[in-house]
Amino acid sequence: MSDPTALHKTLQAYRTCEFATLTKSGAPVAWPTSGLVRPDGTILLTTSLGYPQKAFNVRRDGRVALLFSDPTASGLKQPEQILVRGDAICPDEVHVRPEGDLAEFWELLLARQPHSQSYLDWPMTAMTDFYYMRLLITITPTEVVQRPLPVPSRSKVTSMLGTEVLAGFDSVVLTAVDKSGAPVLLRTTARVASGGYRIDVPDDVPVAEGPAGLLVHRHDDKLWNLYNASVRGELFADGDGWLLKPDRLVEPGARHKGSPLDQFRILRETKAATKRYLERRGLARPVIPWADYRAIRSRVRNGS
Repeated sequence: MSDPTALHKTLQAYRTCEFATLTKSGAPVAWPTSGLVRPDGTILLTTSLGYPQKAFNVRRDGRVALLFSDPTASGLKQPEQILVRGDAICPDEVHVRPEGDLAEFWELLLARQPHSQSYLDWPMTAMTDFYYMRLLITITPTEVVQRPLPVPSRSKVTSMLGTEVLAGFDSVVLTAVDKSGAPVLLRTTARVASGGYRIDVPDDVPVAEGPAGLLVHRHDDKLWNLYNASVRGELFADGDGWLLKPDRLVEPGARHKGSPLDQFRILRETKAATKRYLERRGLARPVIPWADYRAIRSRVRNGS
């Protein structure tokens, strides 16, 4: 897609993208997120103080990757997977006022995820103010690669770690690194094999051996009923291609075999993370300008 404007519109049509950063040990980790594609080609992502790890990772190593590969509700007639690799920055500044690009981000999110509009009503405002305390991540692309989406193929449920989760999805997102240690993402298929998961990786995808993961996630047409999980381990090359040997399953948020108390646990953890972030920087808890957010909600509801 040689037309930058067409590319930007296509990227923005995706409701989510997979976003990969590097941990302190150099391991790639990826989770779904939503963002804003700016006219200058940079991409704005945000994260709340309740989930600051992406920001910490970016501040330590700005090499990141985004993959636009779940076309649910995008309206695209011939969707592809689009990999964007680049450099990210995340200033240590907490934003609570919806203005500029952040206002555009919130308007887009409230329109695409109507359920989140209820967060702006009492008593939800008393419990979720941390959600509106945002850190801004700006990605400057250095590489864009388009590929076809994989042919759907589901794994069978076996005793292999993670199959009870992966079996519910037609494809997975391989989260790996290249030879330089920079993150790489690829939506592909995985099947159970002796010792791990056999991963279909085209020859021109620059993955290298090392820590890796298989991310799965879903959302509905209203960007709700969210679920995500990641099977993590080590990626190896052998005579038959690429094999991921799993060592743990990570399921933040709602669990595939969770309990009704999970949401209370998550709320408690995110509020604690927000408190730690502010206290370690000697910052007072910001006051959220609820009226500004409700004004955005009114514009969305009125279609203006």
